Amino acid sequence: MPEDLRALASRIRPGMSLALPVDYAGVSMAMTRPLIDHGADGLHLVCVPTGGLQVDQLIGAGLVRKVETSAVSLGEAGGAPRFNQAVREGSIQILDATCPAIHAGLMAAQKGVPFLPMRGLIGSDVLENRPDWRVIDNPFAAGDPLALIPAIRPDVAIFHAPMADREGNVWIGRRRELAAMAYAASETLVTVERIVDRSLLADELTAAGTLPALYVTAVALAPRGAWPYGLWGEYATDTAELMRYAAAARTAEGFADYMTQEVSA
Repeated sequence: MPEDLRALASRIRPGMSLALPVDYAGVSMAMTRPLIDHGADGLHLVCVPTGGLQVDQLIGAGLVRKVETSAVSLGEAGGAPRFNQAVREGSIQILDATCPAIHAGLMAAQKGVPFLPMRGLIGSDVLENRPDWRVIDNPFAAGDPLALIPAIRPDVAIFHAPMADREGNVWIGRRRELAAMAYAASETLVTVERIVDRSLLADELTAAGTLPALYVTAVALAPRGAWPYGLWGEYATDTAELMRYAAAARTAEGFADYMTQEVSA
């Protein structure tokens, strides 16, 4: 049976690591305010592979200690103001990454191995800022250095999807990054537009794009739960609302005012 948003948020404890998806892949904005109200702080956010509005609001609320990401922005609405301010003040730790590195870390966790090798980072200055990443010689070929990316094992993955069934299976379509998050995380919390009575795994039209309930800890119903972001096949991004937030959140006072307003889709 689906839970409510507050019940999902109550599962988050201080200091946990949370995997959150890129803005086009199903951000559970419906969970943002319950997470803020719940107040678990010291969070380590893993952006898969970039962050946006949800990350910015959790930072603005003072809940974030560390962000692992390849970028944080509001897309067409510009920079993420609370993130940018936190970086300037040094109030959060940034773990610089690249999109392939984030995915490699999640894949290592999925496969149950401590790391995966990559070539693309060799020669970049990103390696200088990540002492936890290592460079080794290819044991099968001389003069061929490889970067090793440690497995990323989030405590919790959180995302929004179009639908789930009564058994807890969740349809994610072709957004395979959501599956990677769920495979790597200890728990997966999902909000959905609707709950359907038919089995999504038994239906040939939906089975291939369905995340089995085995990887889903809890589901909550949240119509338009990605807003102001869009959700594939459901509704478009509300760019005007993103721009309104970006303008308001340039200052701590403006951010606080925005977050106390009754905002709806």
